[in-house]
Amino acid sequence: MMSLWKSPVGKLRVVGMLEGISFILLMGVGVPLKYIMGETLGVRIAGPLHGLLFTWLVLLIASAVFSEGWSVKRGGAVFVACLLPFGPFLIDKKLAAWQAEFDKS
Repeated sequence: MMSLWKSPVGKLRVVGMLEGISFILLMGVGVPLKYIMGETLGVRIAGPLHGLLFTWLVLLIASAVFSEGWSVKRGGAVFVACLLPFGPFLIDKKLAAWQAEFDKS
């Protein structure tokens, strides 16, 4: 996993996975606990964590576009994928290919 932190796309992949997991925890655990059992702790923890990770993800996408030479179209496609449930998991294969491309240069 440490090698992922060496490239901008690798960082994007790691943060994307964490953001996707935080979304699943928020919607799969926090929200049901809040509305079924009246317990808000899950939402109070997972909500801000998910927001922080999503913001970090958007900043990494912007960084890839503005400083790593990605096209706006590519950055936009990754952004749209990250808005969709399970999107970060679905786009990871493409990100892995782009990371390999980046590592070659």
